[in-house]
Amino acid sequence: MTGVDPNLLDDQQLMKELETIHRTRHDTLLHGSNDALRTHNVRMAELEGEYLRRNPRRPVDLGRTRAGARERQPDVTR
Repeated sequence: MTGVDPNLLDDQQLMKELETIHRTRHDTLLHGSNDALRTHNVRMAELEGEYLRRNPRRPVDLGRTRAGARERQPDVTR
């Protein structure tokens, strides 16, 4: 494991870690070594798993579901 065990982070620290790892994701994907990307994947999964464990009833935007996406009207202005 890289970094502090996510279950030892308080909620504020966990959110900060998640924000940081999501912000650095694109650069790691494009420019990181295979080892760096693998480490990034593992750490992101750990942090996201802890967030989901703590927030099992988090609000879900119906537009972010498959059914909600199908219900969207096509953008005819394009």
